[in-house]
Amino acid sequence: MKAILALEDGTQFVGESFGAAGSCIGEVVFSTGMTGYEETLTDPSLAGQILVMTYPLAGNYGITGEDAESDRIHLKGLVVRELTDQPSNFRAKETLHQYLNRNGIIGIKGIDTRALTSILRDKGTMNGVISTDSGFRLEDWIEKLKNHRFDNPVETVTTKTVLHYEGPGKRIAIVDYGVKRNIIRCLQKRECDVYVFPATSTAGDILSVDPDGILLSGGPGNPMDCRFQVEVIRELTGKKPIFGICLGHLMAALANGAVTYRMKYGHRGGNHPVRDIEKNRTYITSQGHGYAVSEESLDPEKAIVSHVNINDGTVEGIRYLDSSTFTVQFHP
Repeated sequence: MKAILALEDGTQFVGESFGAAGSCIGEVVFSTGMTGYEETLTDPSLAGQILVMTYPLAGNYGITGEDAESDRIHLKGLVVRELTDQPSNFRAKETLHQYLNRNGIIGIKGIDTRALTSILRDKGTMNGVISTDSGFRLEDWIEKLKNHRFDNPVETVTTKTVLHYEGPGKRIAIVDYGVKRNIIRCLQKRECDVYVFPATSTAGDILSVDPDGILLSGGPGNPMDCRFQVEVIRELTGKKPIFGICLGHLMAALANGAVTYRMKYGHRGGNHPVRDIEKNRTYITSQGHGYAVSEESLDPEKAIVSHVNINDGTVEGIRYLDSSTFTVQFHP
């Protein structure tokens, strides 16, 4: 079946559909990861977006169901150059096409993803639509594309109730802005007693379990839209050790008086080099964000940059001097 990807600047790509039929609208972004499409599809940090995979082949190892980072797909749509329907993986339970179709997610294949990525790099991320509608007309969608916003996506991905994963070790309170399962697994491997709190929790709610430390998780969207969560972080600061990841890193910066800004096309994928300034070591990291902290906005008497992105020099980590708070932009 024919499918069309149209961007808000008027650019159109014609390809073939896979997954579900219909139309979807979202912010079009790209990921440079060579593998990990199951993890990426289910990463809450990418909620509401149409993802372009820059690696030319997808679906070659199928879907296992064991590698998902949450309980559902959070992307609006998926764009690939080539899709295989014959995965080679003894763990595979279904194909990528079957997985998307079962979950009502629209995909498009057979387009020039290199050309599409170049447009996004040159012009920045923008809204787009994937449609299998035979009567699709771009002029019917232009206003929708220009006006489309996904407000407060954190509230759509966070847990609705407090979760408890018992362990004999340190008690960690995770504030779930869109936490990935692997973060919880990593804490469990270290025998932590883990509580996961909804993003709507108050400082009192979080402190009620008397945690040894608080983890601010990653998540989707613009940190400046999360005013309630930023105020909660401000209240928590200084009361317990705090570690922030991704969106948690950004909101901790806002809570400490810094400024965040929207990046031109962000960082997404599992191959982003980050330098630890103090140790002079480089890490290849997993990332999924479209905003960053302005280094110039940091108060040097209150915070120092601990990590930087080698590709573009953006802030990747901050250590705060007046509290036991440290944060990173990437996913550890």
